[in-house]
Amino acid sequence: MPARRDHPPAPADGVLVVDKPAGMTSHDVVAWARRTLGVRRIGHVGTLDPLATGVLPLVVGRATRLAALLAGGSKTYRAVIRLGLETDTYDATGTPQPGPPGAEERARSLEREAADAACRRFTGVLEQRPPAYSAKKVGGVRAYRLARRQQRVDLRPVEVVVHGFDVIALRDGRLECRVVCSPGFYMRTLAHDVGRELGCGGCLEQLRRERSGPFALEDAVDLKTAADDARTPWERLIPPARLLPELPAVVVTAQGAQRASHGNLLGPGDIDVAASRLPGSGTADVKVYDASGSLLAIAAAQPGGALHPRIVLV
Repeated sequence: MPARRDHPPAPADGVLVVDKPAGMTSHDVVAWARRTLGVRRIGHVGTLDPLATGVLPLVVGRATRLAALLAGGSKTYRAVIRLGLETDTYDATGTPQPGPPGAEERARSLEREAADAACRRFTGVLEQRPPAYSAKKVGGVRAYRLARRQQRVDLRPVEVVVHGFDVIALRDGRLECRVVCSPGFYMRTLAHDVGRELGCGGCLEQLRRERSGPFALEDAVDLKTAADDARTPWERLIPPARLLPELPAVVVTAQGAQRASHGNLLGPGDIDVAASRLPGSGTADVKVYDASGSLLAIAAAQPGGALHPRIVLV
C-alpha cells in the first residue's frame, strides 16, 4: 500500500496495535509501518504467521526499549482446526501427510461431547513441542530451514499454560474454538495434538489473535483504513506514558529526572512522594515519570527504597 506523507507532526514513540491481515508476515507489517510513519525504529511484539490475522502490537521509536516487558501477558486466539487432515507445517498451508485410515469420515462424525472432553485435556500446565516449521533454533540454525531441507528437527518440549480452551462450534469436520494461553504457545501444535488425541489428525485452518497482553482488537488499526487516512496511525499511537499500567509509578524531582536520564541510582530524596504510587515490598519494576507526565525510565527496586534505572527512554 502506498504511504501518504501528509500526516501531522507528532512524537514517533509508543505502541501501534495493528490488525494484521492474512497473507502478510509480521515483518511485512513492520515495513508498512515504517513507510507510513516515516520512522525506521519499529519492531513487533510477538509474531503472527502469514495465515493468521489479528492483534500485532508494534513498538515505535523509544518504545522499542520496552518490547521485552510488553511481550508478557496471556494471548487470546479464535481458531478453526480442520480435523481429518495432517500437514508437515501443522497448518492448512502445508503439504498433506498420511493419516489414519478413515480419518476424514471419523472427523465428520465426531460428537461435540468427545471434542469437549479432548479439549479439556489440553488445559493447565502442559509440555508442548514446537513445530518443526518454526523459528526456533537447532544448533544455531532456524528449525524451518532444516525442515525445508528434509533434515531431522529435534526440538525439546517447553512448558506452556492454557488458561482456557472452549469449543465454539463443531461442524463438517471443523472445530472452532477460543484459546487463552501463555506467551510462546503454538496454536499450530495444539491443532496437531488435538487431532491426534481425537484419532483423526488435524491442522490449523484459520487463526485470529483477539488479544495480546493488554492490547485487544478494539485498539487495533486496520491497514486499509490507515491507507485511506494517513492521520489514523498517528492518532492511534499509544504513548509510552500509558504503557504498562500494572506497574507502580513514581514521579521524580527535577534533580531526579536528570539522574534518571543518565541511568543513575535514585534515592528517596529524588522522588516526589505526594505525586507517586510507591512500590510495595517484593516489587521488581517501577515506572519513573517526570513532573510533566513523561515516562523517563523503568527502574529496578532496590533495598532501602532506592531505584536503579535499567531501561532509560530519554
